[in-house]
Amino acid sequence: MAEVNRAESQRSADHATMGWSSRIVGCGSALPERRMSNQELATMVDTSEEWITQRTGIKERRIAANGECTSDLAIRAAVSALEQAGMRGSEIDVVVLATCTPDRTMPATAVRVQEALGMTGGVAFDVQAVCSGFVFALSVADNMIRLGQARNAVVIGAETMSRIIDWNDRNSCVLFGDGAGAVVLRGERHAGGSRRGILSTHLHSDGRHHDKIHTDGGTSSTQTAGKMHLAGREVFLHAVVNLSDASQEALAAHGLSNDDLDWVVPHQANQRIVQTLAEKLHLPMEKVVLTVDHHGNTSAASIPLALSEAVADGRIKENDLVLTPTMGSGFTWGAALIRW
Repeated sequence: MAEVNRAESQRSADHATMGWSSRIVGCGSALPERRMSNQELATMVDTSEEWITQRTGIKERRIAANGECTSDLAIRAAVSALEQAGMRGSEIDVVVLATCTPDRTMPATAVRVQEALGMTGGVAFDVQAVCSGFVFALSVADNMIRLGQARNAVVIGAETMSRIIDWNDRNSCVLFGDGAGAVVLRGERHAGGSRRGILSTHLHSDGRHHDKIHTDGGTSSTQTAGKMHLAGREVFLHAVVNLSDASQEALAAHGLSNDDLDWVVPHQANQRIVQTLAEKLHLPMEKVVLTVDHHGNTSAASIPLALSEAVADGRIKENDLVLTPTMGSGFTWGAALIRW
């Protein structure tokens, strides 16, 4: 056993020094069938279609059906991504699923995906960083590939936020929706300046703000999932600063500037935050992928959903430089810089 462990460690070390990187070779998405419009919401809570659109830019969101779980959406998104990549589940070494709305407290929702994909080897686990979850999960999978612990990975952001929304709180219930997005990563060698794929990921958290977006329940505190609460104005102010800082950090790490970017695919919190970020980065909105109007805020699913849409409609093309800044409850924040 010791000999095997030493050989595996050496393989990982050799892999890490040989110039390996993670390339996104497939994107997929899944959305519930039910669409909830602002007009419908206005019949449920003290708000109006105009107020929601003006304050958030959201016009509709998808709501999971009774019995439709986070894993159902995650599986559909993963299958779609694998189909685009031309790969089978049996070729995947790791599934990393970002979610704050798992099917159960245990086991990890990712193992349901692993089973459904026919993946009998490798490893599957969840990552919880709320709206930042996808970028955190992408970082984990990318680092595993760089170190030789995996060759192919599926990274998923999947949420059923409708299950933790207080439908009597107009400040939060108008924002969120359900859905899932996924990417397939393949490890590839790169030589010299020809590197493509995930160039770097940059992650942060500051627990002093843990109560700014939170649920009032939990397994060890109340034995219930609880409902979401958020301090809207404080979140807005921190979001704009943190998203901008993470974006500049990612670019500076490679000696790049805002002008080098082809696309920004940010966490779809609300339209005002995204527009303010674009202003701080001195970027036209034409370079920003915006899906919040028809998805709402889908937490960890928002970036992979937006990526999948922009790849499918031809906006994101080979060799494009793509930035994915994000911020979520905790506060957590970060960004990934990707050469497509």
